[in-house]
Amino acid sequence: MNIFITGSSGFIGSHLKEYLLGHHHDTLFIPSSKELDLSDEKAVDRYILENKIDVIVHTANRGGGRDTADMKNVTEYNLRIFFNIAKHEKNVKKIISFGSGAEYSKQKPIIEAKEDDYLQALPLDEYGFYKSITSHFIEKSENIVQLRIFGAYGEYENYRYKFISNAIVKNLLHLPITINKNVYFDYIYSDDLVKIIDFFIYNDTKEKIYNVTTGTKVDLITLANLVNEVGDFYSDIRVIHEGLNNEYTSNNERLLKEFGDFQFTSHKNAIAKMRCYFQENLDKLDIQTIKEDPYLKAIDTMWKGK
Repeated sequence: MNIFITGSSGFIGSHLKEYLLGHHHDTLFIPSSKELDLSDEKAVDRYILENKIDVIVHTANRGGGRDTADMKNVTEYNLRIFFNIAKHEKNVKKIISFGSGAEYSKQKPIIEAKEDDYLQALPLDEYGFYKSITSHFIEKSENIVQLRIFGAYGEYENYRYKFISNAIVKNLLHLPITINKNVYFDYIYSDDLVKIIDFFIYNDTKEKIYNVTTGTKVDLITLANLVNEVGDFYSDIRVIHEGLNNEYTSNNERLLKEFGDFQFTSHKNAIAKMRCYFQENLDKLDIQTIKEDPYLKAIDTMWKGK
């Protein structure tokens, strides 16, 4: 089977590529952005048809993080590459796309949201709006599945801006862990995420949209304490603003109906594995940015929308 992974050098794409190469013997097509411009419709057409692609896993997109809070034209760019891929749903066996909890509109609390709850309000931010549009389209499609992620973490993520890896690196450097405002998330570890994607590649499923989450909420202070627990240094945990930010959690019953019993990695075990990875690569990291932490307050704009 010929599998085309867009965004194969990104966080999800990198983990998925590594997992598939280690567990299957299919042919992976993983062009870089220099090799294939996904915004070029004719180039995408040629690539998919000439390589006789069977399955497309579309992980490529821009925006959605603290490091991209000021990015312009997020909606137009992402929709253009999405539809350049989606137009080929009849030419391939399956397309797997990725949604976001941001589709539920982050200006309000998102609490144990079910898949259809995104229909209740349109997001104010560009990234959430873009993801919401793709879900509306996919619901009427024939051959596309949307895997909606609320918070994925793991090795290879951008440790400068992503909370869990950032906290781990700060702990390794004997620095305090700073939280702008505590909040409950529904995080899923990368090892679990790629196993779930693998299932969707090789199996037929009943629904068009799935919350790909653990279905269990965890707050940032608890995660910071776990970082201290698995380390050999106790970082001071500093919270700038009291109280809780808008919750960001989901219901994953639909996913579990497909899998039956899926054993998610505990956050403690995942953080311990990540600590080993970052410790081994500590001399390659951007330590100065970690110390300055310039993007800490950027999280505020992400929760306020426009």
